This record gives sequence, C-alpha cells and structure tokens, in this order.
Amino acid sequence: MSSTEAGGRLATPTGGGAGERPRVTPLWRFAVFVLASSVGVLGCRAVIPVFAAVLEDRTGVRLPSFVLTLSAGMLIGHWWTFRQAEPNGWRLVMLDRSALSLRAVLSGAAFGAAAVGVPSLLLLAIGWLRLEPMPEGDLLTSALLTLGLLIPAALWEELVARGYALALLRERFGARTAIAITSVAFGLMHLENQGATFQSIALVTLAGIFLGSIVMAMRSLYAAWSAHVAWNFVMAGVMHTSVSGMGMGTPNYRTIDAGPDWATGGMWGPEAGIFAGAGMVLGMYLLLRRGARPAAPDET
Repeated sequence: MSSTEAGGRLATPTGGGAGERPRVTPLWRFAVFVLASSVGVLGCRAVIPVFAAVLEDRTGVRLPSFVLTLSAGMLIGHWWTFRQAEPNGWRLVMLDRSALSLRAVLSGAAFGAAAVGVPSLLLLAIGWLRLEPMPEGDLLTSALLTLGLLIPAALWEELVARGYALALLRERFGARTAIAITSVAFGLMHLENQGATFQSIALVTLAGIFLGSIVMAMRSLYAAWSAHVAWNFVMAGVMHTSVSGMGMGTPNYRTIDAGPDWATGGMWGPEAGIFAGAGMVLGMYLLLRRGARPAAPDET
C-alpha cells in the first residue's frame, strides 16, 4: 500500500478528482496521535488514581493505577486519532475484530512463554539459576495479582512500541525498518530500570524485534500482547524472578542468579541473558518457517 493510498483526512488534497477527501501525511497523523495520546493519559491520570484510591479504601482491592492510566490513555489516543485521521486505523494496527482470534492469542502466548521459559529451564538444569525458599503464601492469589499488573503493563508498551507508530513507520519505510526503529525505542524505554546494562537493553531491543515479528507473522497485535504477557508471567508468576530489573514479591520460593551474568541476565532477570536471546532468535526462525514475512497486510 503506497503512502498516498493510506491517508485519512485533515491535509491538503493529492490532486484527485472532485469530491476526494484530503489526505494526511504520516508526520501530521503522528502529531495528531501524540497530542491525542497525551491528552488521553492526562485525562486518565485525573480519574483513574482517584477511583483506585476510593476502591482500595472501601474494599481493600489495590488496582495498578499507573499502568491502567497509561494503557487507557493510549487506547483513547488511538481511538481519537482513528476517528479524526485514520478511518481504518484499528485494522491498520491489527487490533480489529479479524485480528482477535483464539488461535492468534494462544499462539502468541505460546511463543512468548517458550522463548523465555525453555532457556530458564536450561539454566536451572545446569545450576546457573536456582530456587530459594521464601515465606509461604497463597500462590493462586499471587499469580492473579501478578496477571492484573502484567496485562495492562504489556498493553501500554505494545500500543506505544507496536501500535500506530509502527503502522506509520511501516507505511513510510517498510515493515523491517519500522520494526527496527520501534525496537530500538522499546529498548531505550527501559534505560531507567534498575540494573540496566548495555546487554540488558540490547536484549530488550531484540525482544522488540521478536514481538514485532509476531505482529507481522500473525497479523495481530493481540498476539504480541499475549506473547508479552506470557513472557513476563513466566518470569514473575512462575519463575518468581525479576522482570526487566524489577522484583515482584512472590510467596514460597524465588529464582536467584547463580551463574555468569552474560547467561543469566544478572539482577535484570533471565530475559537479559544470552540464553533468552537464543530463545527469541529460535522463535523468529520458527515464525519464518511458518511462512511469515515481516510485511503489512496490504503489502502481501
């Protein structure tokens, strides 16, 4: 699909026939998107934390208000941009109904869980990761609370790194370059995380390429979202280890580093180790073997 075919509204006409709608350049659409998302996040910031505080005071239930604010704000930004400048926006970012299938969601989750889970099991088998007892607690409740945090956290990161920005870059530069650019940005988003190193940021960047490949292979951002959630849940909810340098309190046991940082990821967690990198590379190879191409639906 050419850039002149992919436009929306709000810009100068491209010289078409009478009655043709004016089209927006990708740069202007991106500006609209940034403005809409910023307003969305600010609006949610004024509402969601207040609601969360009232709910916690009355019921004792604590909502992850920070990530809920970001994910809801980004959804509002996408929605408003698509209403104003991109009529087929949900399809463009692969969040339309056709992209939401059980097969895509389960396949994405399987790729995400296996890419980090299998390398972690290997590290446990050779003794470079080991389990350490922790105070007893309710594993099911802990797992549900962990999922309640990870689901919106993964959503907002997917919307930022592989949502409309990826679609605009794909339109302008092609899918491979778009994935490369957004993956570097995805890595840099984690620079301020505790224990960040060159290797950890490089592996997060590789994770961006891995997730971008899932989007393109399965034609579904839902698939990448489920892969992202499954990846993080294997780390936090199953392995009970750090996720991107952030520890999460978990009962009964935890997984600790007992080997070289280049393999185990050190304090960042196993996802920053070379073993996890190999898992992602293997996952991308399997996606290609399935006949996937990093191309947009309109480019096939």
